[in-house]
Amino acid sequence: MKPGTGAKLLLLLLWAACGKCTRADGPSGYTSVIEVTNGGPWGDWAWPEMCPDGFFASGFSLKVERPQGIPGDDTALNGIRLHCARGNAELNTHVVESQSGRWGVWSEPLWCPGGGFLVAFSLRVEAPVTPGDNTAANNVRFRCSDGTELQGPGLAWGEFGDWSEPCPKGVCGLQTKIERPRGLRDDTAINDARFFCCRN
Repeated sequence: MKPGTGAKLLLLLLWAACGKCTRADGPSGYTSVIEVTNGGPWGDWAWPEMCPDGFFASGFSLKVERPQGIPGDDTALNGIRLHCARGNAELNTHVVESQSGRWGVWSEPLWCPGGGFLVAFSLRVEAPVTPGDNTAANNVRFRCSDGTELQGPGLAWGEFGDWSEPCPKGVCGLQTKIERPRGLRDDTAINDARFFCCRN
C-alpha cells in the first residue's frame, strides 16, 4: 500500500457515510451535502469529485444509453459531469466526474444563464420491477441560482422525485452511486447521486 493510501481510504469512507452532515472546514472546503430520497437501491457509492477551489458548477452534462429495445438491456443514466466555472464560464472551466457506467454517450453541457450556479437537483428514477428490465436513475434536473430549471436529456422511465434542499451558494462537487456491470444479468448503472455545497 502506498504511503498515505490508508488516510485517503479513511477520508473516502467518511465522505460516503457523511449523509447530510455539515463540515464548514472539511479538507475539500465543502459545507454541506444535498441529497434526494428516491434513488435506486443497487450499487455502491463511488469516490467524490470536487471542483477546484473557488469554482462552482455552472453547467452539467449526462452520459445516457438510448433505449435498447427487445431483448436488449437498458441502463439509461450512466454518468453525470459538472462543468465548474469561475468568471467567464466559456473561458475558465473545469469538468469533474465521479464514477460513470460504460454505456451511452455524453450530452452537450446545459448551462445556468448569466454565470449562475447549480444549487439544487431532482432525480428521475424508475422503481424496481420484478421481473423486468430495471434502469434505476434515468435523468437529472437542476435548479440554478436565478431559479431557472435545467432538465437533462435522459430517458422518460420513472418519475422525478422531490427537489433536494438548495445549496446556500452553489454546487461544487458530486458523488454517484453506481452498480458495476453484472455480465449477462440486468444492469442499471447510475442509481443515485449526491452533491456538495461550497461557500467560497
